[in-house]
Amino acid sequence: MTAMLASVRNAEEAALAHAAGADIIDLKDPDRGALGALDTDLVRHILSRSDKGRPFSATIGDMPFRAENIGPMVAAMAETGVDYVKVGVFGNPEDVESMRALQAASLRGIQIVLVLFAEDPFPRDFGGYARHGIAGVMLDTRDKRSGSLRDKLPDRQLRDFVAQARAAKLLCGLAGSLSRGDIPALTALAPDYLGFRGALCREHCRTAGLDGEAIRRIRQSLAETGGMSQCA
Repeated sequence: MTAMLASVRNAEEAALAHAAGADIIDLKDPDRGALGALDTDLVRHILSRSDKGRPFSATIGDMPFRAENIGPMVAAMAETGVDYVKVGVFGNPEDVESMRALQAASLRGIQIVLVLFAEDPFPRDFGGYARHGIAGVMLDTRDKRSGSLRDKLPDRQLRDFVAQARAAKLLCGLAGSLSRGDIPALTALAPDYLGFRGALCREHCRTAGLDGEAIRRIRQSLAETGGMSQCA
């Protein structure tokens, strides 16, 4: 069944998302881009004040997908104690040196989720990711001002993405300016989770603060369409 990922930027938002029923708490800074990173000290602070009864993920930021960038950043974020480190593919999604760097991190026990973008080409076979120890893949949008995930890709392509992830035995997520109205169509594709930020915020503005009632409405819609808690 499909779980709910809620993106938060501080301890207060993490507590609010947790109380409203989010399954995965995702740490990022919406003011710094699509996958803006929080400082590692802040991530540690959030974790120290949070109930660790469910998974936490954190992004390493919007940066070129090159080994010299991502290797040190993945290691630094993993040291905070998050369960998953999210790495955006801002570049060639099959860059050999980058994949080797991520494989080295996975061999140290770091669970990595690669974030691919609807605006960019991505591999038609995720088997290579699995062989490099990647834990999961997520499809998101890079430009938050130009429409949602479903504006940029038809549902049949999203279904193919989920099927490819399943075939490679990878955790699979869909995100990108999703709204409550997107939930029925996307849960029908059976991703492991759907990711939300803007839909959880006041006035549906991703850089505004979270709204507890908005989070509960999204959670209720997931439950009504077959989504439920799933800590993968």
